[in-house]
Amino acid sequence: MKGISSLTQYIKDSKTELKKVTWPTRKDTINHTTLVVVFSLAVAAFLGVADYILSAIFENLILH
Repeated sequence: MKGISSLTQYIKDSKTELKKVTWPTRKDTINHTTLVVVFSLAVAAFLGVADYILSAIFENLILH
């Protein structure tokens, strides 16, 4: 029986804690998502350019 009462108490405590959470607004969520997407694209572009440059350098070193 102790397992069931522990689970019940856990669920009650979880509901209480979830009521205390300050959820982001729709605008905040859109802004943060946009920021993550833009940052990810910027990092991908940087890594792509760095890969291209380093590949060209090493290819030049190997072939010459």
